[in-house]
Amino acid sequence: MDVAKFCQENCVERRGTATLKWDSLQEIFGDPDLLAVWVADMEIKSPASAREALAKRVEHGIFGYGKMEDSYFDAFFAWQKEHHGVDVAKENVRFATGVVGSLYAAVKAYTKEEDAVIICPPVYYPFYDAILNTNRKLVTCELDNNDGYYTLNFEEFEKEIVENDVKMFILCSPHNPVSRVWSEEELDKMFDICRRHGVLVLADEIHQDFTYEKKFVSSVNVRGGDYKDILIILNAASKTFNLAGLIHSHVVIYDEKLMEAYDNYIKGNGAPEVNIMGVTAVEGAYRGGAEWLENVKAVIQHNYNYMKETYARELPKVIVTPLEGTYLSWTDLRGYLPGEEVAEFVQKQCGLACDVGEWFSLKAPGFIRINLATDPKNIETAVNRIVEKIKEKVGK
Repeated sequence: MDVAKFCQENCVERRGTATLKWDSLQEIFGDPDLLAVWVADMEIKSPASAREALAKRVEHGIFGYGKMEDSYFDAFFAWQKEHHGVDVAKENVRFATGVVGSLYAAVKAYTKEEDAVIICPPVYYPFYDAILNTNRKLVTCELDNNDGYYTLNFEEFEKEIVENDVKMFILCSPHNPVSRVWSEEELDKMFDICRRHGVLVLADEIHQDFTYEKKFVSSVNVRGGDYKDILIILNAASKTFNLAGLIHSHVVIYDEKLMEAYDNYIKGNGAPEVNIMGVTAVEGAYRGGAEWLENVKAVIQHNYNYMKETYARELPKVIVTPLEGTYLSWTDLRGYLPGEEVAEFVQKQCGLACDVGEWFSLKAPGFIRINLATDPKNIETAVNRIVEKIKEKVGK
């Protein structure tokens, strides 16, 4: 695959298009001129099949209330079966306006105020918000960092669950920001602990389509589907096809009692309307976006390889976490800088807007998360700035 050709045809300038990533830099970082390599969306056009479906809908000219047609379910189910070996039926699916909103909804549907909910940092920061902002008790089991490769200490995980009478575990799979693709064996151990202690599992699987050498295992397929009775699964095409602004996502529940509880909560809080543009784009992407996705993954791996090889050559004490899943690099700069200085350094000295470690864990100052799903020139600029400024600072 010709990465340069694909990027020339598909990468676009987003600054000045009312986009959060580029046009909110002043409000979020205090500097409008930073290079935006933070939030998880792309500088890559969505697949042609999605854009063509949207154009057809726009040409029709009516944007009234929508409904879910069988063709949407057929496309969604076919994608899940072909790419992940997952069987889904209509009765298992509800729709929402995004995975983050669904995190809040599920926490409130299945737990009470002051109930304990466990997460495994470093982890996507809205997990914290969904717990703390709903007056639940936050419990953490920090992942073990083994020279950049992260694992879960199952004994510590179970200990925290038991001591805090945990009611829900929010799983990130693949794990953002540390790029882990959990094996079936690891997921089985997590879920077995949860079942034995009466803990529901809320699984965020939004990055399921971004795996590389390791294959994604959906929570529902672990041990042949034996854990369906404790699972609430969240996924969407928004990351896969760069459609986040069209606010459309899935809640997948197989257990009838869990679905009934979810439906009762939603009924009491106002069920969201179907976003007709989101539905249109997602169906189009599922039907015709597979080749596009493979090209995007090639761009991501190209950018990751550039980053890893450049650091290995120029700053060998920088640790880049192996990219098993997601399109987000997790990089440890503490080999050259005190952890507490890194956030200011990358912004003030390097001119970068990136997610910093302390957003994901109180124990992660010194790390940065950079979005690899972008034009390679952005990654080259970001990496080269970091290399140059670190060498200036440490005198190398």
